[in-house]
Amino acid sequence: MDWSQSQIPPMRLEARFGDRVVPAFAERPANIWAMIADACAGNADGEALICGDVRLSWRQAVERAARIAAGLRKLGLQRGDRVAILLGNRVEFPLILFAAAHEGLVTVLLSTRQQKPEIAYVLADCGAKILIHEAALAERLPDARDVPEVIHRIAIDNAPQLSGFAVLADNAPASAPVDVSEEDIAMILYTSGTTGKPKGAMLAHCNIVHSSMVFASCLHLTAADRSIAAVPLGHVTGVVANITTMIRCGGALIIMPEFKAADYLRLAARERVTYTVMVPAMYNLCLLQPDFDSYDLSSWRIGGFGGAPMPVATIEKLEAKIPGLKLTNCYGATETTSPSTIMPGELTASHIDSVGLACPGARIVAMGTDGRELPRGEIGELWIQSASVIKGYWNNPQATAESFTGGFWHSGDLGSVDAGGFVRVFDRQKDMINRGGLKIYSAEVESVLAGHAAVVESAIIAKPCPVLGERVHAVVVTRAAVAGDELRAWCAERLSDYKVPETITVTTEPLPRNANGKVVKRQLRELLAET
Repeated sequence: MDWSQSQIPPMRLEARFGDRVVPAFAERPANIWAMIADACAGNADGEALICGDVRLSWRQAVERAARIAAGLRKLGLQRGDRVAILLGNRVEFPLILFAAAHEGLVTVLLSTRQQKPEIAYVLADCGAKILIHEAALAERLPDARDVPEVIHRIAIDNAPQLSGFAVLADNAPASAPVDVSEEDIAMILYTSGTTGKPKGAMLAHCNIVHSSMVFASCLHLTAADRSIAAVPLGHVTGVVANITTMIRCGGALIIMPEFKAADYLRLAARERVTYTVMVPAMYNLCLLQPDFDSYDLSSWRIGGFGGAPMPVATIEKLEAKIPGLKLTNCYGATETTSPSTIMPGELTASHIDSVGLACPGARIVAMGTDGRELPRGEIGELWIQSASVIKGYWNNPQATAESFTGGFWHSGDLGSVDAGGFVRVFDRQKDMINRGGLKIYSAEVESVLAGHAAVVESAIIAKPCPVLGERVHAVVVTRAAVAGDELRAWCAERLSDYKVPETITVTTEPLPRNANGKVVKRQLRELLAET
């Protein structure tokens, strides 16, 4: 089975990034700004962005974006320059993305959970010329001498018209948009690496346009749809599944500054939400609200999820409480510009162990260690090829060469593809923890712990959690007495909060290793389970 049986726009083979040939939508917007212009032309007076008391139509959103674009021009920014964004979920976030697309600028999305060393690394690596940040996060910003290429810093507070943001926003609208090639980079999103150093995934305009069209066509989204952005907008799910997908269909994006289950339910009912993409833990938290049944959620028809398996019990409860809601597994990654597979909602319950079918134009194969495709149903590393797969990593040709072969991205996930085309994911080759959909690479946390004077070595392992799936546990071998709280504080100063070990075992015994000297984490997990 594949998506050709649905109402998918015609596709054709095209050359991409020089050495690739992939199926792509034959008729499509030339770039992100062209998508925005289409949304405005088709639904000018329809709602586009809603956040708190702010409600903007597509006409108003485009006009404001053009003013911000003019401000960026006045600062001397030119096509291809990097604009770093360190903002939470607020209406200025998509408006800046729109403005950057108008000017052919590359947005670099930072997480508000990142700490000073992480922010400094990204800014220096990408060579950002401007940093637009939450005023409340000023203490986390690196010193100017550490990021000399950052010429401008603009703070936004809860009264943006009174903050530095006015420098950008209070301008006459910019004239015609900058000419942008669809293979130009539109965004850089940094992903944690097994070496501990983040890699900048380069999302081109054509990647984002294609992925947005995949979401819109597979889920039958139109200008009548209304999506809640409950996940961070700086994550690939927030920016593609929510922002740019709503651009593609000309619908309304309702922005939640912070996810709280009770607030989500109130907002979903009041705004008559039809579509969203969240991690399974967020659905579970909603169901735990004692007044869940008091909300009218009958308009909610598509509940996308990803990042972790959806418990059968959650599916059954939601089906009973919201009969019109179709739960849809969406499996993907930053390197695939979000979706690689989508499960048709009507098949979720009968294929609960699958992440869905390859998206239109995508090819997913299970590869053996010898670099050969395995027969259907056999388990190997999932390699993914599509028009959504990125060109590579910014300023990192070695990582690009190691992760991409002939346009296929090596996902690091162990899985299979059955005779019906359903993809299953069983385990991860990369040593990674999945905390409610947030990916944590053990090597990155272990590297930070190694910097503490009392630490000899450490191992980061997953601790099972019924709500989030996994939490971070550290086994730390020390040379001197040190409290777990001190080690946690050490990590909290250097890592995003979700990466900080929540529980720590401190010991003077060496970590168990195999004959090759590799730490046997399976043994550590067994010991943790026993205790």
